[in-house]
Amino acid sequence: MTLPSEKLAELGLELPPVAAPVAAYVPAVLDRGVIRTSGQIPVVAGEPVCIGAVGADGADPDEAKEAARVCALNALAAAAELAGGVDRLASVVKLTGFVASLPDFYGQAGVINGASELFGEVFGSSHARSAVGVAALPLNVSVEVEVEFALRED
Repeated sequence: MTLPSEKLAELGLELPPVAAPVAAYVPAVLDRGVIRTSGQIPVVAGEPVCIGAVGADGADPDEAKEAARVCALNALAAAAELAGGVDRLASVVKLTGFVASLPDFYGQAGVINGASELFGEVFGSSHARSAVGVAALPLNVSVEVEVEFALRED
């Protein structure tokens, strides 16, 4: 069995520092063997990436898909910090993705694939998922994800 840390290394990825909350919440909580993250946005080195609603006259769907991958990596970092390391995470149980969308955009599922594909690469398993279009997201980012991780049983 390949550990998540080994998969991340194979992919050339490192977990980023966990972003400090900007409001009244914590990055992740543990409840009965499941770690649930707060919404994670695409922040790299403290700066949001992929700004604005996605659609014909807005943000590019491919850039938003890459931003969803960044969100997933940020969620993984928040869960790993709470769990005591990424290798304490067994799998993704549920992923909920939000895409700031212009009225003419219906490709939310494709954007959130950026997060799902990363988790598939790291954990080698599938998960339940929702992809929802919304009018706006914090800091005007294009995408946000919430993730539920199962802890590894020792």
